[in-house]
Parts: sequence; structure tokens; C-alpha cells
Amino acid sequence: MAMANYMSEKGCIGRFQDPYMREEDCDTEKNYQSYFEAPGIKELGSGYRADDIMDAEKAVSTGTTIMAIEFNGGVVMAADSRTSMGDYVANRVSRKITPLHDRICVCRSGSAADTQALTGFVQHAIKLHSMELKEPAFPKVETAAHLFQRYCYEYKDHLMAGLIIAGWDKEEGGQVYVIPLGGSKFRRGYAVGGSGSGYIMGLIDNDWKEGMSETEARAMCKKWVSHAMARDGSSGGVIRTMVIKESGCFEDYTHGDSLPMQPL
Repeated sequence: MAMANYMSEKGCIGRFQDPYMREEDCDTEKNYQSYFEAPGIKELGSGYRADDIMDAEKAVSTGTTIMAIEFNGGVVMAADSRTSMGDYVANRVSRKITPLHDRICVCRSGSAADTQALTGFVQHAIKLHSMELKEPAFPKVETAAHLFQRYCYEYKDHLMAGLIIAGWDKEEGGQVYVIPLGGSKFRRGYAVGGSGSGYIMGLIDNDWKEGMSETEARAMCKKWVSHAMARDGSSGGVIRTMVIKESGCFEDYTHGDSLPMQPL
């Protein structure tokens, strides 16, 4: 675009006008370009640094602690609620347990953008799939896990997503599937992921047992997640739990000052 559209002999005009710019800074095309393009933007009074507008923004990451365990009659899922951008806490009460269908949910860790996009795709696919079933309220948990695996494996070089899919169906009852980075899929009696998982693996190995009741499973999840939150700087906030069984999904949360393990 011609310089005449932006400048006059008396100074700068147009939508890029800056009240702090001197008239001599508007005399040449060279100075005009240096104001809008050169690294020294702040010197001409704009108030912006070059890295504010020229560099890519830091991604929102769910540095987190997520888990799910099977119990007699269903599954319990649990997660902290802190979403971070480096050292900055972007959201202290986020929801990392996302419903996919009436009795299927997913715990998300990794890039918030990647996991949210994947979840949206699978929610849509499961909804369409359930319409074709004899009982639309009961799609298989493994079907949802397979859909996530398909996306995660096909685009493994472009995604950063660690997922735990859990739920209840009439075929297998309560089930937990874990999909780590790379797109593999495993069924486990329990699964844990996120940045806080490394702090509590020994505790989980010591405490976990098959055939727990719903009350025992909920108590264990809260204990394990609270220990991770006490040690991991990227985990924090409140603990959200989701119980999934034949009668449906039941969510609750535990305030930070009521956690079984408090920060040191």
C-alpha cells in the first residue's frame, strides 16, 4: 500500500497513528517500516516489545494429575483442576474430566488445545454411532477408546495428548483404558497420567488392590491425587471425581483446604 495513504507532510495519519511518534520519524518509508517491523518497536513509543507480537504465544498446557480405577460395579475417575502456561496458572478450577456419553468419560493431559479438539471429534462420532445401536444409551467404552487411539496414532507427530478413557457398558461393566503419547492403547485395572503421576507411582502400587468398593475407590483416588498436588507444581486447585456405574455418572469435588494431604 502506498505511503501516501498513511502519512502527510504534517505527521502520521490513518489507523496506525501514534501520538508519541515524532514528525521526523514519519518522513521516510524506511522509518515507517522500522516502526512496525523492526525489533526496536518500543523505542518509538508503541509500548509493545517485539516478542509480544512477533513470537508464537506460549501454549496452554494441562500439567496435571489424572487417574481412573475400576471397582466392583464401575469406575472412579479423578483429576486436579490446575491449567498452566509455564509458571503462570491460567485456570485454577478447570475441568479435566470430560463426558463423552452417558456413561463414558475421558481424563485429559498434555496440550489443552489438542485434547479439547480430540474430545470434540470423539463426542460427535460416539453420538452418531449410538444412534445406530439397539440401545443408544450403552455404546461400548472400548469403542470410545479405539476412536481416541485412531486419532492419536495417526497424528502422533503433531499431537501432545495423554488420555484415560473410562466408563461402564453392559458388555464388560466398568473399564479403564489408557492412551499415552504415541497412540498405543492398554486396558488396566487402574491408570494414572500427567506431570504429577511420577510422584505417586510407588504409593499407588502399595495401596491399590482388586475388588475395591466404590467408597474405597473414591477415598484412594483423593488420597493419591492430593499427594501429587502437594509435590507437583503443575498440579493444584481442587480434586474433581467422577463415579461411573450402571445408574449413571456422579461428579463431586473436594476443596483445596479439605484434601487428605496438604502442601508442605
